[in-house]
Amino acid sequence: MKADISGIIDAFPQTRIAVLVATGLSVAPERSSGLDARIEAVQRETAARYELEAVGQIPEIQVWRKVYKGFGIKSTSYRSSVERLLRNVLRGRGLARINGFVDAYNMISLKYLLPAGADDLAKISGDIAFRIADGSESFIPLGSETEENDPPKPGEVIYADAGKVLCRRWNWYQDARSPVTAESSKVVLTIQAGDIGDLHAAAEEMCALVSTECQGRAEFVVLDANTPAAEVPLT
Repeated sequence: MKADISGIIDAFPQTRIAVLVATGLSVAPERSSGLDARIEAVQRETAARYELEAVGQIPEIQVWRKVYKGFGIKSTSYRSSVERLLRNVLRGRGLARINGFVDAYNMISLKYLLPAGADDLAKISGDIAFRIADGSESFIPLGSETEENDPPKPGEVIYADAGKVLCRRWNWYQDARSPVTAESSKVVLTIQAGDIGDLHAAAEEMCALVSTECQGRAEFVVLDANTPAAEVPLT
């Protein structure tokens, strides 16, 4: 399977994306006590470091506001996934409890202030890419009751496989057809960055969590302006 960002790199040349494949997973339906303690610690550190009223001044958040503006999102109606995570924690809501894998990567996203998202590889078709939408793509919002198609706007940055959008507005909202569940055994995860943020450290820590929390193994490649496309490890 190939991962590709060549369709957006000219418009967003600072883009760096770690594409991590985790295999042999045993995804716990509930986070472990050890992961829970780590998440609580990260949430406490986050709450002590940042103020809700000043979120827009954080460089890692400014990166994504600029990116969103760059493909036509000029209001705060749509926020990057990492900004929404951060705001929830600063409001005292904490990270949602989904399952051991999702909770782990949400912690990584919050700790490093880098957007992250994952999909069940068994439900992915063909290659994956961050690219510009033409408006004909299929997207069903996660949690949708009607399961009606809500296609992206032409010109919007999307993350997609060969048959559907996996995430709209770059990292804003996930499709309903490929979320990671307790039944997932092989997963593809992306951690996304601009020109700031320790992307390698985030990816390496997530690989370690795959081992300790899901009894699996993980490898990753990093896509950037110098390497906009690469085969991703699947074993």
